[in-house]
Amino acid sequence: MQLHSVRLEIPEGANIILGTSHFIKTVEDLYEALVNTVPQMKFGIAFNEASGACLTRVDGNDEDLKAVATRNATAIGAGHSFIIVMKDGYPINVLGRIKDVPEICAIHCATANPVEVIVAESEQGRGILGVIDGASPKGVETAADAEWRHGFLRKIGYKR
Repeated sequence: MQLHSVRLEIPEGANIILGTSHFIKTVEDLYEALVNTVPQMKFGIAFNEASGACLTRVDGNDEDLKAVATRNATAIGAGHSFIIVMKDGYPINVLGRIKDVPEICAIHCATANPVEVIVAESEQGRGILGVIDGASPKGVETAADAEWRHGFLRKIGYKR
């Protein structure tokens, strides 16, 4: 078995959601979940089949984001994995709906940070072991840091 680190492409101002699913209709169900939750959001989805034709299935409402999602999914190369690349919306707005899609098994990350996907490869194929999302902590939050966090969340409208 070999281990690979795959750095994902995330366009400026975009977020990604990386996960695992189990059925060919994933790409269509994710499309519906996204447009029914945040209609103005632009996105691309790519889903790697794990049986049959073993194709990367692609959908979305933005050609550039579909292309980025396709490049990322192809680079990962793990069966039953999906990636969503989105703009004009945030993972926090859609994660609940995505988790409610019946064929979704796991969400590995939802972020705008630099991401490396740790992939294992055997004779059978590839699988996602985990992700490295952003950077390591540089310390423990102080009272001033907590005050900043509280203010920031209220400033952007996520807390009252």
